[in-house]
Amino acid sequence: MKIFTTDQIKFIDNYTILNEPIPSVELMERAAGRLFSWYVNRFERNRKIFVFAGPGNNGGDGLSLARMLSQNRYDVELHYIKFTEKTSSDWEFNYQRLTRDSRSISAIITASKQFPVISQEDVIIDAIFGSGLKRPVEGLPAEIIKMINKTNAVKISIDIPSGLFCEDNGRNDNNTIIRADHTLSFQFPKLSFMFAENEDYVGKWEVLPIGLNETAIHNTSTPFKYLESCDVAPILKVRKKFDHKGVFGHGLLVAGSQGKMGAAVLGAAAALRTGIGLITCHLPAGGRVIMQISLPEAMVHSDKSEEFISDADAQGSFDAAAIGPGLGTDDATGKALKAFLTDFKQPVVIDADALNILAGNKAWYSLLHPGIIITPHPKEFERLAGECKNGYDRLKKQIAFSREHNCTVVLKGAYTSVTVPDGNVAFNSSGNQGMATAGSGDVLTGIILSLLAQGYSAENAALTGVFLHGTAGDIAAENSCFESLIASDIINNIGKAYNRIRELTV
Repeated sequence: MKIFTTDQIKFIDNYTILNEPIPSVELMERAAGRLFSWYVNRFERNRKIFVFAGPGNNGGDGLSLARMLSQNRYDVELHYIKFTEKTSSDWEFNYQRLTRDSRSISAIITASKQFPVISQEDVIIDAIFGSGLKRPVEGLPAEIIKMINKTNAVKISIDIPSGLFCEDNGRNDNNTIIRADHTLSFQFPKLSFMFAENEDYVGKWEVLPIGLNETAIHNTSTPFKYLESCDVAPILKVRKKFDHKGVFGHGLLVAGSQGKMGAAVLGAAAALRTGIGLITCHLPAGGRVIMQISLPEAMVHSDKSEEFISDADAQGSFDAAAIGPGLGTDDATGKALKAFLTDFKQPVVIDADALNILAGNKAWYSLLHPGIIITPHPKEFERLAGECKNGYDRLKKQIAFSREHNCTVVLKGAYTSVTVPDGNVAFNSSGNQGMATAGSGDVLTGIILSLLAQGYSAENAALTGVFLHGTAGDIAAENSCFESLIASDIINNIGKAYNRIRELTV
């Protein structure tokens, strides 16, 4: 699924109107119909509905929805926030139709003292501002938004929470943005939905298709994508009957230090469950027995140090490597990392403490190459690329880092973002909050290592890896709950994740 900017969405809307062809007011009616269907399938009829509408097309969507609800005997009150004399022509049409064809109560708010009494059993439909908003909300609408946010009623925003910008909210006023429980976005998600700081405003969001022109969608380019199973399934390799373990690659995992051998075990187990042919783990000598008892399928190469990695000998016919889980940051480990990055030219995943060491030695960035994937969480990324003001700023830095250093960046989070050197970005749709647990990142490293060793490109290994990881986590949570999910649960559901991805696209 593509993610477009505000201007691109406006272009696609207009293209649909001109080329379907369909009058703009009928496209608005189509959108309201989808809103109506969504609402009646989720909420009881006995709840009173307050629709707050602004003067633009987002308000027009609210007017049309209010009419449909009223005609179906829902208890609806429309409150038009009049802070300007200007209204769109489609708004005028729908307002006249509402007052003529429905029995809903309509009121005009010109001062905040006219705000209605709303109980916690009621539902608020937010149709004040849409995706075209370019500046922070002020005046009467700002006062009404603050009053809406103080209510305990369920809040549903049409297309985007009023006051929120579609992209960068760095200069927005957070106090004048609707805090929605549900956001129903037309056709596409908005870029701002992907950033953690906007979660309190967006709530649970869903995309409602409204039949925008497929040609316009296809021909309008954007670097931003929302990664789904239909994107990943075609990438998955198919095993042939006469294949053998040598076909599926030999990976090297450099990991572990005293007290952190679990990270190495998790990474290696995830790589094996993802289908790697062979895996060799280079570990501190003190971790050899732990690995061989925990995971007999893995081969072990011992470091000369008992407690940490002091060299990262990559001699051998390895197809890919990963370095970092549980590594520690000892000085000798840093020297080993530099030597490894200098000598090993096959695809590599760099994670965890290897990233922290790299961040402290920025001159080593020149050792990065197109086969390298780095997998930082937000704090690790800031150590690498500098402090970030918000999610949008972090995304810009992530794109720039991939371009400048010619590598793939997997920035972990609720919507893990994958950036590649050509500037394209994919946000992952799978995964859940239960995966915020120790070792989850080590599992992701093992999954991506396995895919690289099997011959996936860096981009496809990253995209497939994050989606497979998230899907396995979703299956694990379905069988238990968010709180009890641990990293091993993700590993144990990788096979089911493969099956689900393939099944959903048959």
